[in-house]
Amino acid sequence: MKIHYFGHSCFGLEVGSSYLLFDPFLTQNPLAHSIKVENLHPQYILVSHGHFDHISDAAQISKDNHAPILSNFEITLWLEKQGATQILPMNLGGSRSFNFGKIYFVQAAHSSSLPDGSYGGTAGGFIVESPEGIIYYAGDSAIISEMKLFGELFKIDIALLPIGGVFTMGIDEAIYAAKLLNCKQVMGVHFDTFDAIKIDHEEAKAKFQDEEIPFHLLKAGQSLEI
Repeated sequence: MKIHYFGHSCFGLEVGSSYLLFDPFLTQNPLAHSIKVENLHPQYILVSHGHFDHISDAAQISKDNHAPILSNFEITLWLEKQGATQILPMNLGGSRSFNFGKIYFVQAAHSSSLPDGSYGGTAGGFIVESPEGIIYYAGDSAIISEMKLFGELFKIDIALLPIGGVFTMGIDEAIYAAKLLNCKQVMGVHFDTFDAIKIDHEEAKAKFQDEEIPFHLLKAGQSLEI
């Protein structure tokens, strides 16, 4: 598997012969100015919840690439009205099978409303299970006890955890979450985009190192092979 980071909580995942795009927030993110939306060609788009900084480019990218969107029932219906080509509704505890493996929509603790103020269903996270490995994306979740269960059910190769604090977990909470998940390594997301979630990179790296947890902090445009 290969992860391509596009800033904030947006990233692409190469798994098998498929390309998955998570929480597309690009054209409105000044830290993602080097990423050209027209150069992204996902087969599937996954949306964790309805906030603008996770959903703003989803409908257009879906339309341009005929890529189905996976998210909760309410979000997929709303995105269909915005022009999404195809939707694959899910809900917490559900899963869908694909040629590369399986996608699970799992619990998260966060709010979810859509950019026009309408109801955005329940926020979630995703677990992608494939012969190449298992990746867990927490969305914007706070620490939840279910993370221990995820770690027992899946041998997670990498967990993508929010680390910016204020609206999500911070560094210390992400370290605790990583221990609950019993994951092999962590990649930080949801940091630096806004003033409120700017972090000290060296401090973050040092704290994970002190706990002997392999930790990755990427810039928009960088990639990581699992």
